[in-house]
Amino acid sequence: MPSELEPYKPIAEAVSLLLFPHAEVVIHDFKTKCVGAIFNNLSKRKIGDESLLDEMEKLSDSQEVFPPYFKINWDGRKMKSVSAVLRNRSGKPIGLLCINLDISKWEQMHELLLGLIESKVQQPDFLFKNDWRERINVYVTTYLKNLGLCLESLDRAEKQRLLLELKKEGAFETKNAASYVADVLQISRATVYNYLKEKT
Repeated sequence: MPSELEPYKPIAEAVSLLLFPHAEVVIHDFKTKCVGAIFNNLSKRKIGDESLLDEMEKLSDSQEVFPPYFKINWDGRKMKSVSAVLRNRSGKPIGLLCINLDISKWEQMHELLLGLIESKVQQPDFLFKNDWRERINVYVTTYLKNLGLCLESLDRAEKQRLLLELKKEGAFETKNAASYVADVLQISRATVYNYLKEKT
């Protein structure tokens, strides 16, 4: 007699093909308490292996989907899994569909990206002690972050306030600073001086 889980197998296979080779899809049979089907086998389990899902079988009476959880595969790779209860036409739980996604490569990529964008080493003072552009960049970035503003969307009044704060910090004591700040704020050098003059 065919298993009531048969209609779910094409769905499981389709998901495994979509996510191949990164995901394993398993159907657990509550009647036999064993693996009923497995696609893109990553866990070295076989059809007929014991499912070891007693607790989940009890929970299936009141829960349809078990939110994503993490597990470790036999080879040490980290897997992110999600499970859904399978029911027959009368609504009785008959099995569990588990999608196990190998996220180890994404973890490696995450670590690589963090290594590229994070640095625990401070800038060498001897390289940057006279870099007034760097000091202006740091000040402007910090100023905007503290106020929750975006450089590209600053209006006239906001640009003027920023210029006044830069002046207080002595940013314009350097010969070419006004031209640099004008480029940063996408205004003319004359506008920089006009904004400052209006408030002095």
